[in-house]
Amino acid sequence: MNPIIQRHFLTALVITAVALTVILISPFWTSLLVAAVLAAASARPMRWATAKVGGRRRLAAGLLLVALVIALVVPVGALVSVMAGQAMEGARWLRAALDSADTAALIERLPGWLIPLVRRLVDAVPDLEAELQRFAGSNGGQAVAALGGLLAATGGALLRLAVTLVAYFFFLVDGGKLVAWLDRSAPLAPGQFRELVDEFRRTAISVLVATVATAGIQAGAALAGYLLARAPGPVFLTAITFLVALVPAVGGTVVVVAAALLQFATGHSWSAIFLLAWALGVVSMVDTFARPWLLRGGLAQPIGIVMLALLGGVAAFGVIGVLLGPLVVTFLVAALRIWRRTEGGDAPGAPPAAPP
Repeated sequence: MNPIIQRHFLTALVITAVALTVILISPFWTSLLVAAVLAAASARPMRWATAKVGGRRRLAAGLLLVALVIALVVPVGALVSVMAGQAMEGARWLRAALDSADTAALIERLPGWLIPLVRRLVDAVPDLEAELQRFAGSNGGQAVAALGGLLAATGGALLRLAVTLVAYFFFLVDGGKLVAWLDRSAPLAPGQFRELVDEFRRTAISVLVATVATAGIQAGAALAGYLLARAPGPVFLTAITFLVALVPAVGGTVVVVAAALLQFATGHSWSAIFLLAWALGVVSMVDTFARPWLLRGGLAQPIGIVMLALLGGVAAFGVIGVLLGPLVVTFLVAALRIWRRTEGGDAPGAPPAAPP
């Protein structure tokens, strides 16, 4: 067979195999990305745990997996269940408060152009028990369909979580072998793929640290606002703010704004105005400036480039763009560095050649 035809055929086979692999993992690519980021951030604890258990990597990976579940899944699940109960009780209380004569008198004291809008907002707050009874009694098929959709969404979320945890375990156990195999198989010079992986690990750790640290700073700023405004349940509101702040596309500002609206609905106007100003002037600014500043050291880029990577990643990919944006910029810089070094004739990792 003609060597040129054989080479083209082999290239087509590789492209087809890569395309099929992309199609295969596309339903779970976000889970695999999160698992890879967590595994990259757990490299040092994995080495420590492996040394403690006598070199048994599977046992060490299992212990880290259990620790991750205990540290993240269990507290979040417990807090979500508490939040659901608190939300139901809060909705009933808010509906009763809005039906009271004091609230009606408070609305009448507003400017004339604002009264119709506020009345429509008040009427839009549902009576949960009546709505649930009407929904279940008027159309049983619709209720069953809604319940089926809820169960399907929950099942999909649990499936993605399971894929993330399983992938995290195997990345911990065989991640080093996978990187070594890809370094040998990739059409790059020896060591170049591993250099890209090192950049990925450094960026992943920086993104995780910046996300948690930003959420903590936002929660602390929100706690100060809750205490100054004498909002009810400041510790509980702070916990919710921290969890919501972990979702960068949302941020903890929405929780403070919701608390301000709740204060206004209960007649605490000055407290509501203070909380609203605190949310827009302090809490939102923490997310705007703290995250790029914390990421700047890990990406080794100007803060403007870091902010552009975050905003562009969220706009293009949604919440997962907080990871993908910095990773794309990091891979671009690393690829350009490798290309420049290769075009210059230097070996990867070698010092630049001396001038003639």
